[in-house]
Amino acid sequence: MIGGVRGRYAPSPTGALHLGNLRTALLAWLVARHVGGAFILRIEDLDLPRVRPGAAAGILADLRWLGLDWDEGPDIGGLYGPYTQSARQDLYRAALARLRAEGQLYPCYCTRAELARIASAPQAGEDGPRYPGTCRTLTKRQRHQYEAQGRRPALRFRAPSPPLSFTDALAGPQRESVAERCGDFVVLRSDGIVSYQLAVVVDDALMGVTQVVRGADLLSSTARQLALFDALGYQRPTEYAHVPLLLDDSGVRMAKRDASAGLATLRAQGMTPAQVLGILASSCGLWPPGEPVSLTDLLADFDIKRVRSQ
Repeated sequence: MIGGVRGRYAPSPTGALHLGNLRTALLAWLVARHVGGAFILRIEDLDLPRVRPGAAAGILADLRWLGLDWDEGPDIGGLYGPYTQSARQDLYRAALARLRAEGQLYPCYCTRAELARIASAPQAGEDGPRYPGTCRTLTKRQRHQYEAQGRRPALRFRAPSPPLSFTDALAGPQRESVAERCGDFVVLRSDGIVSYQLAVVVDDALMGVTQVVRGADLLSSTARQLALFDALGYQRPTEYAHVPLLLDDSGVRMAKRDASAGLATLRAQGMTPAQVLGILASSCGLWPPGEPVSLTDLLADFDIKRVRSQ
């Protein structure tokens, strides 16, 4: 049985980490390390067409340059690997087979055009439209007809109606009905790629993750993931903290396509790890602006509740 506090950072190798990614990594590391917990590095490369060659190696190098370390990861292994999602496909397929056998999944033949029409509906929220269950009750004959037309189905999870609750360290108490908020959601895309929602649940559960520290843009995914934890009989993580996103000077969320927002530019300017850590820590209220800082000093009086947006 996996025990103790276990945190993680799980970047996607679709480009170099920008300062927002690095700040989230720093916070995830601090949350785990300040209570003596283990820290896991996992590479989320499910969507292989978007993966950039060399990006994973660059991510590891950038984190190491800052002084962040990990106890388990793709380069050093561990008891609960592999630590790269593309090497964990059998685990995801087993989870899908289990959900399907229990009647929790159904094939969805909706085309992109049909889903786009749903998305353009005026009632669509910030996370997109609620799926209306178009394919939920198809007969076998209707499914065969769609397949005869060459449609490849996705698999959707039957969303539970009862509200799911959890407490986020920064956002406070949360309560949401997945069925009402987004409806049945995709766990296997029509192109055969496992969804983020399913993969992250399988990974966190089988790696024994107890702390989930990630960007605030993923707060709305949590109820869906809790529904999958419960459906698969997994133990839920005990701590969630969705940290503010780092914005650029114009107030826009940083993106990996902005090369100037990464470490390479700062290192070329001669900045030290302590100076970059100072920038990251001051941007969320953990350190005075303009002062370098060590990880030891940040750990000394760390409190996640002191984190604020810029």
